[in-house]
Amino acid sequence: IESKLFGCLVRWVGVTGSRGSGDGRRLSPAAQEVVRLRVVAALESGRVGSYRQAAEVFGVSERSAGTWWRKYQAGGRSALAVPVKARTGPGERLGPEDRGVVFQAMADYTPEDLLLGGPLWTRPLVVELIRMVTGVAMTEQGVGKWLRRHGFSPQRPERRSYRQDQAKVDAWLEGEYPAIAARAKSEKAVVAWADQCGLRSDTAPPGRSWAPKGQTPLARVNGRRFRVNVMSAIASRGALWFTVFAGTFDASVFIGFLDRLARQAGRKVHVIVDRHPVHRSKKVTAWLTDNTDRIELHLMPGYSPELNPDEILNADIKRHVHPARTRSADDLAHETRRFLHRRQRQPHIIRGYFHARHVRYTIE
Repeated sequence: IESKLFGCLVRWVGVTGSRGSGDGRRLSPAAQEVVRLRVVAALESGRVGSYRQAAEVFGVSERSAGTWWRKYQAGGRSALAVPVKARTGPGERLGPEDRGVVFQAMADYTPEDLLLGGPLWTRPLVVELIRMVTGVAMTEQGVGKWLRRHGFSPQRPERRSYRQDQAKVDAWLEGEYPAIAARAKSEKAVVAWADQCGLRSDTAPPGRSWAPKGQTPLARVNGRRFRVNVMSAIASRGALWFTVFAGTFDASVFIGFLDRLARQAGRKVHVIVDRHPVHRSKKVTAWLTDNTDRIELHLMPGYSPELNPDEILNADIKRHVHPARTRSADDLAHETRRFLHRRQRQPHIIRGYFHARHVRYTIE
């Protein structure tokens, strides 16, 4: 399995990613080892033909890529390991090579891929992975301490649809969106990212609450069911436009929002949205044809909400507006509008949405 993991698991976007701009020295020891192993594996397999190409693909320096390759040729995989800080008690049970195999397997595979269990790396599954790869038996508690010592922590995973087409996402990031941004700049137009979301009265407040063990906290919700919807758009310089409505989101609502957006922006707007059926409806298409000098609509790749910064506004709304506290749809709509009016007076927060990791490419 060591040769399989080392020789076959090479991804074009690694821990830092080809578009990453972070400092690799700030990565955990485990993440640094994974980056080094991927660079070396790519060079050895011929996926990249030079240090410069490896640096561009993995977001590292050309000098580092060369240094790692020479170390690997001289000392093997163990030469790429990041030294572990000294600690009291028994020494490391896994050597640098075995540790690197485990880290790379966890980075590139899910437990399902290795026929170990579910989709997430839990302590019992890491125990099984270590046993399978190295033959070393560790307890769950010991694995937890070992993972934390090497920079791991339990985290809520990001969600991605199986239907997402990575080729279309790459085309959007590398060609389609830069072309839209360039056109908007030449036309002195605004690029606005739009989306819609809904708030329901029977939804419990998000997050967790501290309570004594064995005494689950209680969150009271409204027994009545009602809902309001929000259509919003944001721009990277801090502008926010929105409408709050109680009915169904349809072509008439969307056209009304686009018309208001164009009037309030005071210049042409390039609006970027997902592939919701309303956005592609005949009625909307006909209206756009008659208003090409005011609004131009662009559709993002399907099943890729993480690429839209307006999704972060939606999450912000749901984190601060608590429908369970409201008593009617009018009350919920009022609370939602009040929050969005406050955000309109806080452009620095809107600008901050665009600095999230997956949407930094949108910054003008």
